[in-house]
This record gives sequence, C-alpha cells and structure tokens, in this order.
Amino acid sequence: MTAPAAIDTPAPRPAPRPLRIALLGYRSHPYGGGQGIYIKYLSKALVNAGHQVDVISGPPYPQLDPRVRLIQVPSLNLFESKVHHAFALRPQHLLSWADFMEWWSMLTGGFAEAYSFGRRVRKLLRDQRDRYDIIHDNQSLCYGLLDLQRQGFPVVATFHHPITHDLRIALKAEPRWYMRLLIRRWHSFLHMQKKVVRDLDHIVTVSAHSRRDIARDFPVSENDIDLIHCGIDTEEFRPLPDVAKIPFRIMCTASADQPLKGLKYLLKAVASLRTRYPQLSLLVVGKPKPGGYTEGLVQRLGIGDIVQFVSGISTEQLVRHYNEAEIVVCPSLYEGFGLPAGEAMSCGTAVISSDGGALPEVVGDAGLVVKAGSEQAITDAIADLFDHPEKRAQLAQAGRTRIENTFCWNLAAQQFTHYYYRMLGKEQAAA
Repeated sequence: MTAPAAIDTPAPRPAPRPLRIALLGYRSHPYGGGQGIYIKYLSKALVNAGHQVDVISGPPYPQLDPRVRLIQVPSLNLFESKVHHAFALRPQHLLSWADFMEWWSMLTGGFAEAYSFGRRVRKLLRDQRDRYDIIHDNQSLCYGLLDLQRQGFPVVATFHHPITHDLRIALKAEPRWYMRLLIRRWHSFLHMQKKVVRDLDHIVTVSAHSRRDIARDFPVSENDIDLIHCGIDTEEFRPLPDVAKIPFRIMCTASADQPLKGLKYLLKAVASLRTRYPQLSLLVVGKPKPGGYTEGLVQRLGIGDIVQFVSGISTEQLVRHYNEAEIVVCPSLYEGFGLPAGEAMSCGTAVISSDGGALPEVVGDAGLVVKAGSEQAITDAIADLFDHPEKRAQLAQAGRTRIENTFCWNLAAQQFTHYYYRMLGKEQAAA
C-alpha cells in the first residue's frame, strides 16, 4: 500500500476567515516532555497565522504566548500531590466520577488522567457547540473526544507515537513477573486509545515512522492518518554568539528512568571515554528517581563527579545549555518525532542521534545517526566528533540550516490551517 503524502502547504491566499480553535492537553508540562512543548509552540504559531486559540489543559499547565488564552481544567494531579495518592481523595471528590476514577485507577496501578480529562472537557463544552470551529486534541485520545464528535464538534487528534512501543520496551527491560503485571496494568489506557483512534474521523501524526507504527499496532489504515511534522521555534532555539562552548561537554535531554529514552547507553559510553578525555562532562536535562536505576548506574560506573542532572529549567536556560555543549546526544530507543534533536540542531550544536523511531527523519544527514541501544556506537560517534572539530562544526552549521528549511512551526501552522479548512469542508458536505 502506498502511504499518503504529508499535508501540502497551500499557495498563499486570503483565508476564508480566522478560526476559533481549542487545543486540548490533559497535562502540558512547560519545561519537559513533548506534550507541553507542542501545545506551547503550535498555539503560538496558529495565533501568528491569524486564528483565535484557547488552550484547555489539565495540570501541570503550559506556558503560553500572551495572546493565547489558557482555560484550566483542574484534576487531582496525583503525581504532584503533597500527600500519598492513597490519601488524596476528599469527600467532595466522590461526587465526581472523573475524580474518583483518577484516584481509584492510580491506587490500583492504572493511569486514568486522560480518561478523566475527557469527561471534564465534555462537561465544560456542553452546550458550547458554537464556541469553537475546531477541537484539536494533543495525545489524550480519550473517550470524551468521541462524545464531542457526536455532539457535532469537528475534532482532530495529534497522535505523536503509539504507546504500545513504550509498553514493549518497558516489559523487555523488567525481569520480575509481578512488575510486568503492574506495567501492563499501567498501560491499560491503551484499550481506550485504540477505540478512539478507530472511531475518530481525523487523526494527524508527526512523522512517517509514527504513522506506520500506529497503523500496525492499533490498527488503522495509513490512509486514515495524515502527517504534519512538528516544528522548532528558531527564534528561541538559536545560536548564542556570546556563549562559549564548554570543552568536552556532552548534553542529553531524557526522562532519566524511562528505558525508552536509552540514557543508560550514553552513561556507559561516557564511563568508557572519561580516561581518553579527562575534561569530559555530561549534562542531563532530566530528573532521576531517588534510589532508582539511573542513580544506581551512575554510582556503579563511578561517573557521579562528571554527570550533572538538571530539571525544571526555563527555556532560556535550556537554550544556553544547548549552546554550551559541544555535542548533544539523543540515545532514545524510540521517538515519535524527537524535539530535543531538533532543538539542539536549531541552536547550532552537533548532534549524535540513535536511529530509534523518527529521529533519522529529523536529523537527516545533518548529524551522526547510530544504531539504537548500542553503547559502542555512541562511544565511537562521540570520539569521532571530539577528535575532528572541523566535522563537528560542519554538522552544527548543517543542523541549523536543516531546521530552518524543514521543521518550522509557522510551516506547521500553515499546514494545519489547510487541514482545518478541509475538515470543515467535509463536515459541511456531510451536513
């Protein structure tokens, strides 16, 4: 079967009218994780394109352009509760099925934030059919979307990558049978996602690789999934001429204790290289769990003195870190897109990336692409760039050029505008 092409960018022409768009995010962390980043920059680009955009989000809430209105949808937010989640339920929560399910599911090892968010949004938008032209969901893939679609809202969901892949990697990394049961329980929300993806009229993903994997695992036809790449804000993520490179500094952005992110392979590579490069240091943007696997691995490798973890940093601090690094390594076993690779390239820093998921689509020939899950491949690539500064400089320049020419949020906004009007045309034709 021939896969459908990406959305074409239409020739410039006057838009029929600005659209009223609601972007949904069940959690939209502003400093880390692709969901909050996607919400922040897509909403800004859509406003730049002339549309009115409201972001409807559960906590943690995103940081948004001042022209974008944030509508907060409070949840129990059990991950950040000051008390143990078992004791977070209050009597008033028993009056809300969304609250009770969020609490009960986590108490029994599940994850119901997206499900509960969908119920809350459905209630919020009840009798509000004329308020928005488009409802655009960001990866919640909750039952509430189908309810909104039945009410007559034009609904589209961005599906970044299938969590079925995360599940397989997590199960493979866990030798204990009872922990594998808990992992399966946690991922039970996949049953909801599969139902929603099959029944929702409009699905968009961010890479050709994700489109193939979604079609295989859910399953749906590739022809029913459209492709619009993520972008990088090249005005924010840019080279800083006044910031000096820290010699032999490597940087990585990764959820430290998720096997999917492949951080352990980079840590082992750093351990093997420290004697060869005595000034070597690694900065990880991510927070390891106290007493968790990553913290233990750093201690066992004896590299605690050259590895630093930072989290909760601002975008300005992140950009500075990218500029200070001589090399950024993206060791993930799988990415639906790979925003950290694109951000580093946009900052003019040489990138080494695994071939996990869609990362090769982002990096192209403007970085070194190595086999995912290979400590030796990462080790060799780092040594290659440290030993050949001219190659490092060439890749840094090529990376910036590639992002400017290929992965731009304004381009994504143009493509989504075309897509939204096409959706509305189909809705009107069906009416």
